[in-house]
Formats: sequence, structure tokens, C-alpha cells
Amino acid sequence: MKNVAVSASSSLARRELIRFFRQPNRVIGAIGTPLVMWLLFGLGLEESFSVSPSGETQDENFLQYYFPGTLVLVLMFTAIFATISVIEDRSEGFLQGVLVSPVPRWSIVLGKVVGGTVIAVLQAVLMLLIAIALPMQWNLVAVLHLFGILVAGAFGLTCLGFVLAWKLDSVHGFHAIMNLLLMPMWLLSGAFFPIPELTAQSSVGQIIIHWLMKLDPLTYVVSLVRQVMYESQQAERFWQPDLGTSWFITLLFCAVMFVIACRVARQPA
Repeated sequence: MKNVAVSASSSLARRELIRFFRQPNRVIGAIGTPLVMWLLFGLGLEESFSVSPSGETQDENFLQYYFPGTLVLVLMFTAIFATISVIEDRSEGFLQGVLVSPVPRWSIVLGKVVGGTVIAVLQAVLMLLIAIALPMQWNLVAVLHLFGILVAGAFGLTCLGFVLAWKLDSVHGFHAIMNLLLMPMWLLSGAFFPIPELTAQSSVGQIIIHWLMKLDPLTYVVSLVRQVMYESQQAERFWQPDLGTSWFITLLFCAVMFVIACRVARQPA
């Protein structure tokens, strides 16, 4: 039975990859928008943005600060596109055929999620080629560390997309829900602006934003990417989790979302 489950998972993952390579426009959709946003916002805010500690001669510009968030945005967009296949497979009758087969539901979830994760990482790696021009520490350890972060982030986001796609039967509704949920998650992750540290003078709005950003699982994915790519530290007026905490929250997010996806998959499609 175990071999059957593994075979089913690998077949579903391979099917996602074949579908992806037959639709090259998905690459443009998942990379084009984050790339344009990175260039427009990065160049536009470059002269008015600084998160480096006071006293340092070279400030981290917005193009540099914004790039880790752009990588996570690529993963997020790819999760949206990849998990749409759940709705499409249901409308075409393919999903119902898979569900009546003698394979456990977790293998179906794993196959779909692994396929989406591989696609997301491939597109993020394409985007990462731009980072050659950024002051990243290009060594084997840093590259492997960054690759692991991208895999974990893509896995968690694809599981989240799977959960939502399983509950919905309309592609248009899926896009609306994903944009309503994921865009605020991304904006509150520290990708676009740093997390303000609380002080005695902090307003109610600053306190709310601070805790919303700390409770956002994407915050820790973005923080991992930023800390691995750059050695510079943010000013004390901003909050940033350490590597250990960020990895723990990221892996916990992946595990929780996969368990939820498996539970959701037990329900009728």
C-alpha cells in the first residue's frame, strides 16, 4: 500500500510539472508582476528609504530591502496558479477519478503540493538570478540555506492554496479569496516595510500592526531570506526575528498547513 501511495504522489506531482511546462505563460504571470513591482517601487522609493542602523555609511536601499519580499511574492503567486488545478481537475472529472482509487488521501495532497512546490521553487530560482547584482554573500552554504528556505516557504503556501481550492468550485472565487487573504499576508510580512519595534510612545495603530506582522507566518519566511542574503542588520527601531525562531515558525507553518490539507481532502470534493 505504501508503494501505491508513493507512486500516486509522484504521478500527480509529475502531472503538475508537465502541465506547467505546457503553459509557459504561467512563468510570465508568476514572475512578471513581482519583477515589475520590485523595479517600480524599488527605484521610486530608493532615495527615501533606510533601515540600516544609524552611523553606518552605506544604507540598505529599497531595491535591496524589497528583493527578499519579491522572492516570497513569486512563491505566493505560484501557489495561486498551481493550486487552481484542484478546481480544474474537479470540473473535468479527473479529481473524482483519483479520489475513488485505492490510495490514501494524504498521498493525493502530497502529490499536488510537491508538484506546486517544485514549480514555485523553479520560478523563484529564475527570479533569484537577478540577485547576482545585489550584495549577497554568494557561497555554497548561503545558497543551499536559501534554497531550503524557498522550498519550505513554497510548500507551506501551496498547502494553504490547496486548502482554499478544495473548498471552492469557482476559479474566479478562488482568485478573489486568495487575493483577499494572501496579499495582506504578504504586505504584513515585512516584505514591503519593516516591522516597527514597540516603545512607550507607540500608538494603538502601531501596536496592532506590530502584532499582526509578528503573527503572520510569512514574516518569518521573508526574514529568513533577508538574513541569509544580507549580513547587514536593521536599525533598533525595527523588530526582526532571529534565524532559529524564523526556521521554527516556518517549519511549523508547513506542518500545520499540510495536516489541515490532509484533513480537508477527506471531505467530498
